[in-house]
Amino acid sequence: MPRTYAEPYPHPSGATPPAIPAELLPNHVAIVMDGNGRWANARGLPRIEGHKQGEKSLLDVVAGAVQLGVKHVSAYAFSTENWKRAPDEVRFLMNFNRDVIRRRRDEMSSWGVRIRWAGRKPRLWGSVVKELQIAEEMTRDNDRCTLTMCVNYGGRAELADAAAAIARDAAAGRLNPARVNEKTIQRYLDEPDLPDVDLFLRSSGEQRTSNFMIWQAAYAEMVFMPEPWPDVDRRHFWRACQEYASRDRRYGGAVDAVPAAAGTDAPEAGGPGPVA
Repeated sequence: MPRTYAEPYPHPSGATPPAIPAELLPNHVAIVMDGNGRWANARGLPRIEGHKQGEKSLLDVVAGAVQLGVKHVSAYAFSTENWKRAPDEVRFLMNFNRDVIRRRRDEMSSWGVRIRWAGRKPRLWGSVVKELQIAEEMTRDNDRCTLTMCVNYGGRAELADAAAAIARDAAAGRLNPARVNEKTIQRYLDEPDLPDVDLFLRSSGEQRTSNFMIWQAAYAEMVFMPEPWPDVDRRHFWRACQEYASRDRRYGGAVDAVPAAAGTDAPEAGGPGPVA
């Protein structure tokens, strides 16, 4: 029997989601939430005020994903490179990521959102890990939308960790090196069952991936929004999904072809499958 969930709060403008056929929706949207610091600087505010405002944007975008029917959203909350920032800002971001999960998990869980964490555990504050693990456990049976919080995450770090784990298993005789292929690597990623990214979304006008989900986003459509993250809400998310739905997709083959499953090279016909 299908589970019953609460509906997300309506957008203050009264905006409702566009009518996009389910087969044209992106299944997985990865988001680089860029421009928090620049948003604050432009208003003569401390950088941390941009991060605080960005929390509201993330919640509203998740609400919009639930309303539209997008099944996976991955948010770049703290990158492995963010440790290079000023110590005061790093401390704030650690506390902030911990507290955002604590503040918002009940509300998102009521909408049917499953919360997951991808990233490296070493160096990450124990209190942050604890809140992420609590959120994962309390929401693990939700099946309406999955929000993957990428905290202390980097695409190269993820692949390096996967390679190291593969090497250990090969050395121990648990894995045949001659049989290592793309499917093998997929199994060793932070979240092995996370589907490939369909839509890669970045705010604040920058046009780069910044080491985010470089394996999963190999065939992603890119949408770069000029607005800084604190000015983004579900309407921007919906417009990006509309743009995705309107595009012809070519993956080395015919229009609308999608890449084959990891471990193979031939395309398969079918439909579309850091904090700054």
